[in-house]
Amino acid sequence: MTMEVVNNEKEQQFEIEQDGEKASLTYRFYKKDIALMHTTVPKAMEGKGVASTLAIAAFDYAKQHNKPVMVYCPFVAKFLTKHPEYNHQLDPAYHKGS
Repeated sequence: MTMEVVNNEKEQQFEIEQDGEKASLTYRFYKKDIALMHTTVPKAMEGKGVASTLAIAAFDYAKQHNKPVMVYCPFVAKFLTKHPEYNHQLDPAYHKGS
């Protein structure tokens, strides 16, 4: 299943819409960083890789815009344990031991 991620800059969130439902990963800009705040996935969209797709889109955005990443979202923190290839994008000032 192909999922289109939209960066809703006005709401500061990455979004995926399917069948009238919307999943999102909210972000904020802080100093030179992008802070990944919270992921929300409706029940109907769970278990389909939606949250991981949003996380990947967020890291891709950060890379394209040369923004170090701060992680506040518990899902993204867990995602990083399974995808350490993104750890180099974390801001070392906020992620000790990364």
